[in-house]
Amino acid sequence: MDYLRASLAFKIAKVLRYMRLYGPRRTFAKVAAQRHVRRTYSTLPPTQVAGPDLKRPVALIGCGNYAYSTIAHFLKRRFGNVIGICMDTDINRAASMSVSYNIPCFTADAAPIFANEAVKLIYIASNHASHAEYAIRGLQAGKSVYIEKPHVISEDQLKRLVQVMNASEGRVFLGFNRPGSRFGGIIQEKLSLEQGSGMYNWFIAGHELEPGHWYFKPEEGGRVLGNLCHWTDFVFRLVGGNAFPIRIVPAKSPQSDSDISVSYVFGEGSIASITFSAKGHTFEGVKERFAGHKGNCLVAMDDFERLVIDVLEKKQVYRNLFRDHGHERNIVAAFDAVRNKVPRSDGRERAFVANTGWLFLKTKEALDANTPVTINAYGA
Repeated sequence: MDYLRASLAFKIAKVLRYMRLYGPRRTFAKVAAQRHVRRTYSTLPPTQVAGPDLKRPVALIGCGNYAYSTIAHFLKRRFGNVIGICMDTDINRAASMSVSYNIPCFTADAAPIFANEAVKLIYIASNHASHAEYAIRGLQAGKSVYIEKPHVISEDQLKRLVQVMNASEGRVFLGFNRPGSRFGGIIQEKLSLEQGSGMYNWFIAGHELEPGHWYFKPEEGGRVLGNLCHWTDFVFRLVGGNAFPIRIVPAKSPQSDSDISVSYVFGEGSIASITFSAKGHTFEGVKERFAGHKGNCLVAMDDFERLVIDVLEKKQVYRNLFRDHGHERNIVAAFDAVRNKVPRSDGRERAFVANTGWLFLKTKEALDANTPVTINAYGA
């Protein structure tokens, strides 16, 4: 939905609701992002050359709505002016990002980012098909990379990304933010204390997208890779070790990949179900509910605003002042890890990047064919 073309009453109601959900600063960033993505320049603002004088440690590839309202917003808020270069194939978006966030260099070419020795960490938030390609080039240049979801859109990209991880000194961070949220951490902690297998259910009401939206281009992976991967990743983390083999059982609307349901039977006995609906506009953005049951623990989470944990006679109720999907923690953690030179755990990091990508790629395969698929761990 184009919010800038909505009625004034709608805009006011939207801003007021978002102020309650996200707080004033994040709401302002979201409103400013709507204008940012439409801004054009008859004469571009000045920009520095991405040479040795450009010493800030962060670069940003992709200057769309999410990069503006989330990645750059939280980096600026927590660390100040750490972004030295921003790049977008639309030079107007790169220029607008530069002006808004005091980024000295903007460009439509990613090459200066990979060549600049001062850049230690690249946040990649471009179109989905380009995520892995930019990440591979960054790793080859010795940089660490933060890849927005999905980190790959094909098995070939996954193979090449894992291969370059073996040879690079850089680290890979993934943009799956929900497990890093406050509620995501509590859910994982409480369920991990219980024995046996679990039952998990996610229901998601997503944004309705017009038929010509770029998400639906075959090369971009559709909504399975663009959206559903958030929740395939979360349930994969909940199950943890001994997840494989995994049986994937799909159910898909014949009209599009916007209305889909998929169930998973994991090797250790857990069962998870994810339902993604995009029937119409959601006024508050993505709406989601999670229910889980493992051992004596019952979990009910509503929109990352309220969480209830029942363990026998004990009931704990958690509330967030503002809706927290974990974006800030995820983005900040990557910068902190690189700044503090936290060593990576090569085997575990590579295995997780490979297997969570393998799971959503095979989920798409099952849904495209509307046929169950059973998979083992990547490379097994």
